[in-house]
Amino acid sequence: MIDVNNLRKGVNFEMDGNLYKVLDYQHHKPGRGNATIRVRTLNLRTGTTLEMTFQSGDRVQDISLDYHNVQYLYTDGQFYHFMDLDTYEQPAITAEMIGDMAGYLKENLEVKLTFYQGKPLDIELPLTVDLEVTQADVAVRGDTATGVTKKVTTETGLQVQVPNFVEVGDVIRVNTSTGAYVTRA
Repeated sequence: MIDVNNLRKGVNFEMDGNLYKVLDYQHHKPGRGNATIRVRTLNLRTGTTLEMTFQSGDRVQDISLDYHNVQYLYTDGQFYHFMDLDTYEQPAITAEMIGDMAGYLKENLEVKLTFYQGKPLDIELPLTVDLEVTQADVAVRGDTATGVTKKVTTETGLQVQVPNFVEVGDVIRVNTSTGAYVTRA
């Protein structure tokens, strides 16, 4: 058990059977009475954010998460298969857990998996990934006062807005947190 005064950004805890990660922490001490601790949390199982308020002195259950570096192998449509780089075990993650991150996964990409009690809980992508452009719209010339962009489709099916000079066959670097084009690789 940990005191709620020790909840800081990045701390994981369990409450009411749910696993939470602290995203933001505020400590409020009024002139009289107990201090209140407000935290914004992420439910690690459902992905929803939740505001919680605690009184000073409350306690929550501390949890220990395991992190493994894995390599993406393939998908069979229902599961995404990875290989642990240390033990060579091959955990499988459901497509629902991967969600929108599927557009960034290509074979041999190294990612970090979070495990809780031996079960995969979350996936952490690298900051950027390099993807090959397989289809590009034809950009219309004319309005060049601002940067002209067009939409391209990558090898994983991800669609990205890119500058006009990017063509089919180019390898582009994409930010995994925003989905934005970074540069040509």
